[in-house]
Amino acid sequence: MTEQDVNTLLAKLPVLKAEIGKVIVGQSAVLDEVLVALLAGGHALLEGVPGLAKTLLVRTLASATDLPFRRIQFTPDLMPTDILGTEVLEEDHGTGHRSFKFNPGPIFASLVLADEINRTPPKTQAALLEAMQEGHVTYAGQEHALPKPFFLLATQNPIEQSGTYPLPEAQLDRFLLYVRIGYPTEQEEMAVLSGTTGTAGAQVRPVLGGDDVRQLQQLVRQVGLSPELLSFVNRLVRATRPATSAVKFIQDYGRWGAGPRAGQALILCAKARALLQGRFAATLDDIRALAPPVLRHRVLLNFNAEAENLTPDDAVAALLQAVQV
Repeated sequence: MTEQDVNTLLAKLPVLKAEIGKVIVGQSAVLDEVLVALLAGGHALLEGVPGLAKTLLVRTLASATDLPFRRIQFTPDLMPTDILGTEVLEEDHGTGHRSFKFNPGPIFASLVLADEINRTPPKTQAALLEAMQEGHVTYAGQEHALPKPFFLLATQNPIEQSGTYPLPEAQLDRFLLYVRIGYPTEQEEMAVLSGTTGTAGAQVRPVLGGDDVRQLQQLVRQVGLSPELLSFVNRLVRATRPATSAVKFIQDYGRWGAGPRAGQALILCAKARALLQGRFAATLDDIRALAPPVLRHRVLLNFNAEAENLTPDDAVAALLQAVQV
């Protein structure tokens, strides 16, 4: 890519955010984290109470990126074949020969929304693991490649736990970011009420195509990161492990720490955030901003922390304060 190609590509990112902003009011930090996950080539888990536009955000992102989009509604009776696909028996009417043909499921799209992922049993949840990690699906001993780019966005409701199946830690670790969506501000909620109860509807035009996303994902890995910041990320992740951590919060309340995948995720996300802001070098601010969504699902706390209403976000805050650059 020439310098002009890079500049043309980066100029599309503010336009992309503006197009999504036509529909999604506020939630700037959430949108940035979702776009960071897309540019870094990972997947994101969105958590928020009903009515905060989680599904609408993903649909709007699909419209603005012009990527093949499929939505899967997770229910207790959903089976793995409903996601991955199945084989059907076909007959050649000319020769009478019969053969099995693989019929791809909804996972074969560039942008997939796994809506309410914790509503389905672990057997069906686990059907996503190979797709998320390897970029292909295995059925009847045959590998079927997924389209590139492949971006999975899953949603879950944090308040209603009746009839749900919480994601196991091994699967949570496959998500690059764990994004929490909060309530809008008073001004943002006023804008939502006035903009969605009238006759006018916003039209979102596609800004990025599949080739653009692939090029941006390659560009992210070329963003610079100083050796000092690389060392900081390494020490930050290692400090999450209770057996070796020098951070008192982790010693008192930690049950399990993050693995090397957390460091990889934090570095890639910091680079993606830098690129999203038009910079070719990641900074300490990028790392600090993305440490919570990268680590909150990879740091497990013990019963004492639960008894004192402490959360993984409290642990990340303590880590950022204790680990020196």
